[in-house]
Amino acid sequence: MKQGTGIIKFFLVILTLVCLLQYFYMLPTRKIEKSAETYANNLAQQSTAEDADAVKKIARTQYLDSVSNEVVFSIPLFKDFTYQELKESQLAFGLDLVGGMSVVLQVDLRDFIRSLSNSSKDPTFLAALEKAAEDQKGAQSDYVTLFADAFQELGVADKRLAPIFLTNETFRDDIDFNTPDAEVVRLLREKANETVSLTFQRLRDRIDELGVVQPNVSLDAARDLIIVELPGISNPERARNFLQSTAKLEFWKVYRVSDPGILAAFQTADDRISKMGSGIEEDSDASDQDFTVSERWEYTGYDEDGNVTDSTLVRDTLFSTPELAAGGPLLSKLKLNGLLGQLSYPQSVMGVVQKNQVDDVQAYLDRPEIKSLFPADISFKWSYKPSDFVSEEEQRKQYYELYAIKNVGNSDVAPLAGDRVTRASADPDPTTGEIGVSLSMDAMGANIWRSITTEAAQDNQREVAIVLDEKVVSAPSVRVPIENGRSSITGGFSLQEAEDLSKILQIGKLPARTEIIQEALVGPSLGAQNINTSITSILIGFGAVFIFMILYYGTGGIVSIIALLMNLFFIFGSLASIGTVLTLPGIAGIILTIGMAVDANVIIYERIREELREGKSLLASIGDGFKNSYSAIIDANVTTILTAFVLAYFGLGPIKGFAVVLIIGVLCSIFTAVLVGRLMIDWWTDSKGNQLSFWTGMSKNSFAHMKFDWLGKRKMAYVFSAIIIVSGIISMSTRGFDLGVDFKGGYSYNIEFDRDMDAETLRTGLADALGSTPSVKSVSTGNTFNVVTDFMIDNSEDDAADKVMQALYTGVNGIAGGDINLDSFKDPDGKGTHVSSSSKVGPTIADDIQRSSVWAATFALLLIFLYIFIRFSKWQYSLGAVAALFHD
Repeated sequence: MKQGTGIIKFFLVILTLVCLLQYFYMLPTRKIEKSAETYANNLAQQSTAEDADAVKKIARTQYLDSVSNEVVFSIPLFKDFTYQELKESQLAFGLDLVGGMSVVLQVDLRDFIRSLSNSSKDPTFLAALEKAAEDQKGAQSDYVTLFADAFQELGVADKRLAPIFLTNETFRDDIDFNTPDAEVVRLLREKANETVSLTFQRLRDRIDELGVVQPNVSLDAARDLIIVELPGISNPERARNFLQSTAKLEFWKVYRVSDPGILAAFQTADDRISKMGSGIEEDSDASDQDFTVSERWEYTGYDEDGNVTDSTLVRDTLFSTPELAAGGPLLSKLKLNGLLGQLSYPQSVMGVVQKNQVDDVQAYLDRPEIKSLFPADISFKWSYKPSDFVSEEEQRKQYYELYAIKNVGNSDVAPLAGDRVTRASADPDPTTGEIGVSLSMDAMGANIWRSITTEAAQDNQREVAIVLDEKVVSAPSVRVPIENGRSSITGGFSLQEAEDLSKILQIGKLPARTEIIQEALVGPSLGAQNINTSITSILIGFGAVFIFMILYYGTGGIVSIIALLMNLFFIFGSLASIGTVLTLPGIAGIILTIGMAVDANVIIYERIREELREGKSLLASIGDGFKNSYSAIIDANVTTILTAFVLAYFGLGPIKGFAVVLIIGVLCSIFTAVLVGRLMIDWWTDSKGNQLSFWTGMSKNSFAHMKFDWLGKRKMAYVFSAIIIVSGIISMSTRGFDLGVDFKGGYSYNIEFDRDMDAETLRTGLADALGSTPSVKSVSTGNTFNVVTDFMIDNSEDDAADKVMQALYTGVNGIAGGDINLDSFKDPDGKGTHVSSSSKVGPTIADDIQRSSVWAATFALLLIFLYIFIRFSKWQYSLGAVAALFHD
């Protein structure tokens, strides 16, 4: 030990300085955050009492966002720090401690691979894409591997991938007709990795624009997963849009409902669907009595003075009677525009459909026998938002507009796309005051836009559809050509929505679509409560250890307490230096390491006490005690680290955080308890003249002469163990496990009530609203209940989470007597009865967690078996240890 003292002191000084620097970074950031709090409080005092909290949250975020990239602190001759850099250099707290939103995003590669095939219509290829997407819900493999397996499984013997992707210029130099499937799959995986990485980077850029302080974004490239934590987020709907919107912006030419043959095609389609459903043989042509034809002139050319130079005779085909206009399966759902010669909506709107019937109408229009009735270059898209052109009563039912897009040359590639946009900003219309998003395009985009708008203006001021993520945001009529490459998107946006859209468009569209497969929302009040509880648990644990070590080991206990304090100092400093996010499981890991650090001291001190009882001197006992304790301490900590590495590899989010904290904690414990502890004991004995005790009067001979015949009692242990095992097997076979939402998927909510409530009443009352009986458990935090349901968990619609929340509110409000406000109920920091935290775990992530748990346990046992076998060269020892663990 004496020879290594210098090295230990060196690392002790370096580690102390690094940790002190991490703690020092907190001072300037605290000063800025205090200024932000003062600024927010001043603005909140100037607002109404109802808006004060919301104003304060927004103002604080805006203040911190405004200084995030400004230099706020400098170390001379070293570095200048911005506020964002200072925050990134500090220990970040997880959402369960500060509140906010956490999501796991699955990068959907289906459309990306389809685009690489130039939208191949090969049936085996399309079936393999869908099968891979379905298999991904319960598999550990990445999507490309699953697609390759599905293609091989579904294909015939001579079916190969190369011909499908050969038409794409991306692969022209890499593959030919005879390239084997394995090489094509390798290239697909390479391109997919690039796409996932770019999607990850674009999301990071978007989140920077979201105004969140110290977000945590990480990529699990092996499974195409992106994990996002947004501390302090107060608008989950806005965050979901930021994270899931691909921002695919396109500009399309459109058909009008008055164009020749369009109305007749809808009527014929309706008639054909009716006859297909009833089994009636369809006539080759619709009856001439079904329609009337009206003629009108459309002016299509003008001179410089505005005089008409060209015109076209247009024949409009109209329904002849209201009975025919009412329609069958299609037109009973689609309120067709232009019926009986009257336009109810703009000419570019084919009709409107109630929200819950949109999918049915789309399914009708997608049928090959129905698509053949319309022009070959037509495709249908729906409006981005419910229509404003319907009556107030219909607006409450939410009707969406149907548009007919004109594909140039029958191609599904838009004439102009958002990648030509160089600048986007939210601006009010100077004439109407409507909030819109102003766009500026590059030179090529400006030329294309000029051509499109010139053609539209000359074609009787025809509309151009502006499409965002396959939804029509607006379809303005073009009166004059647009020469400068500028345009504006309007669609009933609020200022916040317009600003968010402009930021997303400015950054650029995501290369691949993302889907939220796990989501958690924690209110700030619950986070603060978790912090208080965690601090209390650490203080109680530390206090109990402090009292025990002093009372049992005397002055030796003082050394262990000092080492333990240094251990905590190094743990928090190290976590901050590597950018770890501290969560509740992480705090559990810290508390666990406190016990392990003390455990090392106990092993050392007990060996020293044994040596002292043998009559050795204090210095000899200390030397032998440390030397004879190393192997036991190292063995225990190495096996713990191996298990933690397994958890870090297989775990996600908080599980991985727990593992990282545990690894750092174990390393710090070994350093402080063994090496620094020995350093302090040597200094103490040298400076105090060998005055150091390892026992007190009451503990000197405790357990010293205890003898217990463990092997003699083995038969009793066999019986006891057998009873427990049989009881466990019976219980698992009959009752099974009450799996949490992480393992079976579903939505989980913590609901805080402002009145008395019991679990059975809540469970019964929610059964009708949620379609099945949910799991309801009382939570220790006041009058709070945890509700878990699988209602709509397989629904992939963007508003599925909102529908579940609405159903939950309906059930809770009915139980409570109907006096709960919906907005307050949904707000994690709301007043009265409200949802304080929520989480969603999709089937994909639930299956992933189940499989990961099994693999983690298996590998942990295997690693422990191998370590003990290598350490002691006897497989019997390994088998005994693993059998004992498995038994437990």
